[in-house]
Amino acid sequence: MAKKSSLYECQHCGFSSSKWMGKCTNCGAWDSLIELSEQQIKVVKETLGSAKPKAKPIAQIEQIEIERFSSGDLELDMVLGGGIVPGSLILIGGSPGVGKSTLLLRIASNIAKIDKDVLYVSGEESEAQIKLRADRLGAVSDGLYLLSEIRLEQVVAELSHRNYSAIIIDSIQTLYADRINSAPGSVSQVREITFELMRIAKERSIAIFIIGHITKEGSIAGPRVLEHMVDTVLYFEGDSSKELRILRGFKNRFGSTSEIGVFEMSDRGLVSAKDIGSRFFTQGNSMSGSALSVILEGSRPIILEVQALVSDSHSPNPKRQATGFDNNRLNMLLALLERKLELPLKSYDVFINIAGGIKITEPSADLAILAAIISSFRERAISKQTVFIGEVSLVGDIREVYQIQNRLRELSMHNIDKAIVAKKPSNRHGIKCYAIDEVSKLIDWM
Repeated sequence: MAKKSSLYECQHCGFSSSKWMGKCTNCGAWDSLIELSEQQIKVVKETLGSAKPKAKPIAQIEQIEIERFSSGDLELDMVLGGGIVPGSLILIGGSPGVGKSTLLLRIASNIAKIDKDVLYVSGEESEAQIKLRADRLGAVSDGLYLLSEIRLEQVVAELSHRNYSAIIIDSIQTLYADRINSAPGSVSQVREITFELMRIAKERSIAIFIIGHITKEGSIAGPRVLEHMVDTVLYFEGDSSKELRILRGFKNRFGSTSEIGVFEMSDRGLVSAKDIGSRFFTQGNSMSGSALSVILEGSRPIILEVQALVSDSHSPNPKRQATGFDNNRLNMLLALLERKLELPLKSYDVFINIAGGIKITEPSADLAILAAIISSFRERAISKQTVFIGEVSLVGDIREVYQIQNRLRELSMHNIDKAIVAKKPSNRHGIKCYAIDEVSKLIDWM
């Protein structure tokens, strides 16, 4: 008689093991491994070990042009790489209240207005609640169909009645499949439902948007295989108490992940922010501890304000805290100031904030961080007509950043006339550029 094979799966990370363990060796969670049934084991093998097509030489593969259609929103189209690809599976995550459902309801209405049928599936709200929100957003359209359902089989059956061009799933953690004996949102349920949605998207060329809840660490709740299976992963960033939101791409099989979309919460819901160039800085009176810089998000230059506060510390371990900036890089810059400029920052608390809620992901704002810290430490204001652009290395030199011409062009559009850079560019767009190649020269300039 054949011996029955068992498979245990972690309900936190999706790790599989042939033996039960009290602690998951992958994520470290205790008592998280449960035994899967024969049906669940079959689903796991189909999902992770699906048959692959016969290999072909790459030179014989014919290149096809990707077709796209507009979502009706320029910011979302930019993040997606130019528009929505039919048959793509798009995952959107974000904290509660950031505007995921609001944005996708308006996008669904935009698509429906171009003679395309769209199905909005909600497992969290009733049809009356969604209709009330659609009336407030002006997102009512004859081609937009609502379905309040949490059973996957019922959602699949609904697709046989109409040829939909797009489907919105709100949210993936609320759906469940009858053939899987586990709670909605579990690893087995999320994996099976995503696999079924991916099959539907590819076979019927339907663009499917999936809303995913996030954990307190900021990642999509559920197994990591969810992010691997979808074509595009987008994250909403921003505080729900503020009006600006940033949509950032972390994975995109049909385009670049360097672009961001900036949205604004208004009485009409989440709409594309206009004139974002002046949303992250002010040109009012000069104050100590404030400096301007220019960063690049994809092809978009953004002028932002760096704020620093240096205060006396009453603790043997001074605080170093940064919001919107990497804390490890802040510690490196502070050590550089203490070593190269002999500033006694060991007895001071240092706080850094990037105005507007944006996060800096490139080193071009290093020089502005140093300028803001020195300005706060010496209580000397820096002119709002001066921008600091440069990367600072551990040896104390200032290095040139890429696409300096795009950054200077953005400055000229906002009537900023001075820039502190590592090297004077040939075309300055009417900007007075001052070259500084060492950190010590920053003190001399100030």
